[in-house]
Amino acid sequence: MSLSLLEFEPMSVDDLDWVSSAEQGLHSHPWTRGNFADSLAAGYSCWLSRESGKPVAYGILMLVLDEAHLLNISVSAPVQHRGIGEALLGHLFEVARERGAGQMFLEVRPSNAAAIAMYRKHGFEAIGRRKAYYPGLDGREDAIVMRRELR
Repeated sequence: MSLSLLEFEPMSVDDLDWVSSAEQGLHSHPWTRGNFADSLAAGYSCWLSRESGKPVAYGILMLVLDEAHLLNISVSAPVQHRGIGEALLGHLFEVARERGAGQMFLEVRPSNAAAIAMYRKHGFEAIGRRKAYYPGLDGREDAIVMRRELR
């Protein structure tokens, strides 16, 4: 399928069953349905990507003053490695800019080489490390803090 068939729309409560199910299959320590519901209730910028009408990816962006914080970006396993995550990230850059953000931050697991490569490709740079930030299978895992200018 072509990325030209990819659409972005605000996530709604009606999407939470699919999002929660996809999240469970993608991550060793997934967000709960409640985490996503709380993000919607808090007014975070929550997005769903659809390809030919079917949900394929989602992203959660917290906007505070002139900063954006990417909290979650995930692509359904069957459609990974096709550029959908990059397309969604580009959409989130646009949303953040439109809402006045001049920079975007994120945390990523050091073990997530594919995500780190994608973020670097799109201008993110490592600016720090949070020790024992993520739960891991054998204890805790650090987070690499990354930042990108949006202007």
